[in-house]
Amino acid sequence: MGLPATPLSYVSPEDYLEAERKAEHKHEYWDGEIRAMSGASFAHNRIAANLGGEIHFQLKGKNCSVVGSDQRVQVLSESTFVYPDLTVVCGQPRFEDNTKPDTLLNPTLLVEVLSPTTKSHDRGDKFFLYRQIPGLQQYLLLDSQSVHAELHTRDEQGRWILVETSDRQTVLELSSINCRIALTDVYAGVLEG
Repeated sequence: MGLPATPLSYVSPEDYLEAERKAEHKHEYWDGEIRAMSGASFAHNRIAANLGGEIHFQLKGKNCSVVGSDQRVQVLSESTFVYPDLTVVCGQPRFEDNTKPDTLLNPTLLVEVLSPTTKSHDRGDKFFLYRQIPGLQQYLLLDSQSVHAELHTRDEQGRWILVETSDRQTVLELSSINCRIALTDVYAGVLEG
């Protein structure tokens, strides 16, 4: 019989950010707990790249920017730091520390590509936290194992409205960034047949 497990030590947000800025691999921070991030499948990465390319093309000349999964986002004033698969920010980006512009505070649209190991977390705990970002207008979930999209949009009263589809012919209305994205383009080269 071994020694009883000891609880993980609390890590402060400041210590997390200092370590993360030097780390070779990404880690998310959840209210004092550091969680290593694993790699993603080819389908996952292809879906994120396809969507990022479509959004980038449609945002040319607009006051919005799309960035990939290396963009850290801060949620709940220092209690959580995460790396969404895609982040779009409209207007002037605001950062946790303007001298180190690596932790975004004001995303407009967040995207997660679901994998078997992350889908319940992305739909549950992550979405609960994302809803608390004042400027966030939409949250898009895309399945990596089947054609399926869940688009959550905040309405004028602050309620979140879900539009869900598994129809490859659907055009997603990303109203928060004034883009229309066809699922056929998002899933191009993935799950075809």
